[in-house]
Amino acid sequence: METDRIGVGLVGYGYWGPNLARNFYMQKDCSLLAICDLSPGRAELAASNYPSVRVTDNFQELLDDPGIQLVLIATPVSTHYDFTKRALLAGKDVLVEKPLAATVAEAQELVDLSDETGRILFVDHTYLFTGAVKKILELLESNELGDIKYIDSVRINLGLFSNDVNVLFDLAPHDLSLLCCFMKDDPVSVQALGAPVMENDQEAIAYLHLVYPSEIIAHCHVSWLSPVKIRRTIIGGTEKMIVFDDNEITEKVKIYDRGVEFRNNEMSQSDIYKMIVDYRMGDIVSPRLSTREALAEEADYLVECIRTRQRPFTDGRFGLRVVKILEAAQTSLRNGGLSVEIDS
Repeated sequence: METDRIGVGLVGYGYWGPNLARNFYMQKDCSLLAICDLSPGRAELAASNYPSVRVTDNFQELLDDPGIQLVLIATPVSTHYDFTKRALLAGKDVLVEKPLAATVAEAQELVDLSDETGRILFVDHTYLFTGAVKKILELLESNELGDIKYIDSVRINLGLFSNDVNVLFDLAPHDLSLLCCFMKDDPVSVQALGAPVMENDQEAIAYLHLVYPSEIIAHCHVSWLSPVKIRRTIIGGTEKMIVFDDNEITEKVKIYDRGVEFRNNEMSQSDIYKMIVDYRMGDIVSPRLSTREALAEEADYLVECIRTRQRPFTDGRFGLRVVKILEAAQTSLRNGGLSVEIDS
């Protein structure tokens, strides 16, 4: 196995870029060689935090550097397609912030280009590397919850407002990536309603209703306009239920041995039946979870994929699945909540 460090270049030192810089700087098999940002203030901060790392405002410098094998893209969504395409064509492996691109057409082109160039295209759906999500996946794979009936998620806070995309493209990718992991099938349709509050008409609050082939439903509520921060997902199964609350410090996942059972009770000799509901109120268990930072887990996993040239599970195809849902939801938003089919 190759032992040389992987040269890393980062473009974008705004909101998420510093987290990527810190983790890949500390990753034992990587060397952070360059940081690119157009903002003089952000560039100055990057140079101050990493004196040994070259800081530039020219993205092409990263692409021309033969020592850089991996490019990290933490820029506005509207730039993902251009930066990712240029990096792939330059022969670089790429990690790009979620969502992969602004449209399905752009995302599909990037997936095809990754295949053509043989380069790794990794979409930064960081939540999937948390200890909480890993534990939930274990429970789902062991069928401990029984048959899944619904998933309900809320991701709301006050800001950060974005001029680049609406709240749907900003916050919903987190929950949609979870759904893509938790569910065996992709949704067949989506309905979305939302409302803008700013002059640019970008929705700051949105509700998504997704329908799956197995008649399972999922609901996502995202907002920049909440006075409180909530990060909660409920998974309802026939045997047990899960509450995943990311705001909790020590008990992020709780497993409820609760549910309902329906039975018919014959009232008379005629064909009149009364439905009886039995409520099951069992224990609540909070399993032990890994507390390691998700981004550190993600960096280790990406390095392994680069070393072995294996396809990441959060590759371009996974990112494309999320963008397909987002684009269909956006169409629904523009048509007053019309149900829109999602291309398979």
